[in-house]
Amino acid sequence: MLKDIAWVEDWHYDTGSEDEPLQFYLDALCNSTSFDLLLGYFSSSAINVLSLGFANFIYKGGKMRAVINNVLSEQDKNAIEKGQDKENFSTIYNFNNIKELESSLDQYGRHFFECFAWLIANDRIEIKIIKPKNRRGISHYKSGVFSDGENSIGFTSTCNFSYFGFIENLERLDCTLSWENERYLNKIKKQEIDFEIFFSEESDLVDYLEIKDVMVALKDEFGDKNIQELLIQEKDLLEKRNEIFQKSKIQKSIKNAIEHINQFIEIEKQPRFPYKEGPRSYQKEAYDSWFKNNKKGLFAMATGTGKTLTALNCLLNEYQNETSYKAIILVPTLELVEQWKEECKQFNYTNIITVSSKEKWKDKLSFYNTLSKLNDPSFIVIATYASFVKDKFQSFFKDLPKQTVFIADEVHNIGAPNISKLLPKIHLEKRIGLSATPNRVYDDTGNALIDSFFNDKDPYTYNFSMQKAIEEGYLCKYYYYPHVVSLTEDEFEKYREISKKLAQFIDSVTKSFKKCKEVEILLLKRKRIIHKAENKLPKFKSIINEEFQKRGNLKYTLIYTPEGVLENNDVIMEDNYIENEEDIFLIDQYTKAITDIDFSITARKFTSKTENRKSVIKQFSESDLHVLTSMKCLDEGVDVPRAELAIFCASTGNPRQFIQRRGRVLRKSKGKQFAYIHDLVVIPKFNMDKNDETFNIERSFILNEMKRVENFFSLAINKAEVYEKLSEICMHYNISLYDINNEN
Repeated sequence: MLKDIAWVEDWHYDTGSEDEPLQFYLDALCNSTSFDLLLGYFSSSAINVLSLGFANFIYKGGKMRAVINNVLSEQDKNAIEKGQDKENFSTIYNFNNIKELESSLDQYGRHFFECFAWLIANDRIEIKIIKPKNRRGISHYKSGVFSDGENSIGFTSTCNFSYFGFIENLERLDCTLSWENERYLNKIKKQEIDFEIFFSEESDLVDYLEIKDVMVALKDEFGDKNIQELLIQEKDLLEKRNEIFQKSKIQKSIKNAIEHINQFIEIEKQPRFPYKEGPRSYQKEAYDSWFKNNKKGLFAMATGTGKTLTALNCLLNEYQNETSYKAIILVPTLELVEQWKEECKQFNYTNIITVSSKEKWKDKLSFYNTLSKLNDPSFIVIATYASFVKDKFQSFFKDLPKQTVFIADEVHNIGAPNISKLLPKIHLEKRIGLSATPNRVYDDTGNALIDSFFNDKDPYTYNFSMQKAIEEGYLCKYYYYPHVVSLTEDEFEKYREISKKLAQFIDSVTKSFKKCKEVEILLLKRKRIIHKAENKLPKFKSIINEEFQKRGNLKYTLIYTPEGVLENNDVIMEDNYIENEEDIFLIDQYTKAITDIDFSITARKFTSKTENRKSVIKQFSESDLHVLTSMKCLDEGVDVPRAELAIFCASTGNPRQFIQRRGRVLRKSKGKQFAYIHDLVVIPKFNMDKNDETFNIERSFILNEMKRVENFFSLAINKAEVYEKLSEICMHYNISLYDINNEN
């Protein structure tokens, strides 16, 4: 740090001597974490000259504060103005990479000013602009303090903080070291106090200006030699710069700065958490719980809270303890294979092997299996569940080192018969299961196998609920609007006839339907009536039109449409259908209804047949595409960075589906305050006679619909409004929204 540098013995730096002011700044920047500068004239060209030093300073988290005069170059003024507009600031460049940062600082052009604006927007350089009171001229302060958090160096200088000041002028800089004696320490403290008075805008000697009040330097208007520097082409100074850089002491300072950068580049190559603020507190808690549970467990985490980051952070902790990392990650879809791969790259994990029907993975995995027996390489294997169960993959899987971390995303898939039968053969001891809803519906056997395999404890090894995520501000709050949709008379008669037939298959002991083929067929027929329900589409059109009128647009809108195909005025479920060119899918009707509202609305279907899916999601996130309509493709495996409005036109009785769908729209994003969810709730026929022979069957159906409503309504901002809206229906069918999940 600062105390370790061989500073000039007499603490004087003079242009043209062996000890240039430039050398002082390079050494100070490379070994400091804060830099306060009080001066008359400032030009960001100084950052260009000191690019190596500034790259080190900024990469280590250094922050510069400057109080400057009110005369700037046009480029500097524009860059400061752009950076100060933090809300609207954006840049195409990534300045978090040390090599890219150093390159950006060393290019005097548009790229450089983008970098300068970025430093201001990210509070790495804070600037206050002053003008002397009651007199003409500019402020000629030229002093500052560098600090590493423990020691400080104060300096006063005759040279301006500019390219011209460092390269062209004959200048002197004197410095004071805080650790030399108490007198120098007090002198630096006095400098710090004086600076704080200016920076906190408490000085009576100057006026404080906004960037709009800054004067742009013009040759004809300002004759000062230092001002002219703004008009000098950089090429005219290059030869003099090169001359100075030939001096042995500056070369030594440059060499040290480059060594620092090379060290940082090596650090950057190591696995690390992708965000500088590090993992969130609950992600740390998840690792601690997993560690205490013998490195096994289920993480039940709400959609949008970063399950992937949480699991990869566990792997990062293992790497830090063992100096290598090994993991196999199982996912249900090809989209998730790609998403996990990208997330792994964000952590700087390398040697990533993807295993799916689209990959030639056999030789790669065989190579790492062989190498692991000779060495201790790091690698990550990401495979679909479909590939995992195949004999070809299992033959390689059994040879993976037992310290490999086994991660199962959407862990409920593990309980499926074709996968659960393999669990006893899995020898990997470190295990993580991830899901917003780990439990399998109506599958106690599968749930027991999952719990046993992950050594899970009730309720879970780690649980981060949606309620907690909303309360702690990780997901946004939302309004929920249920819309009751009844069947038409004709639909209801068909529905009622099927219900009568179903009544014959009710078990007198369990009070539920018997398990047989006839029941499956009847339930499917009844489900088709619900999906087709004529009144859904008009209700949907009404909701869409109302939202468009209220918002003025439909940006960031997700629509979950019914599945199926309209054919001969009947609906056929997609799973049981062979497509014909002339058939009309229900999703097409809903998509057309959106674009019919206004020609300015852009909407697109998002299905298994959608090409360039990443591009479509990107267009949606950037609002180039306003509305996405989907049936199931947005349920799992697709990361939607921003959505604000969602309309559920169809939902299954599986809580996993609607919980994940809700999570899609609750992710926080810049400029988003709340989410809004509309939900079509089907009621076969309200006010059915309680003595009707199918009343209890209808009540059972409504009860399942209301379970979804309760899940949504319980966390909504407008809970009282929802309760009042549905109270009449609930009273008629003797259903309590507050106690619905305790009812069998």
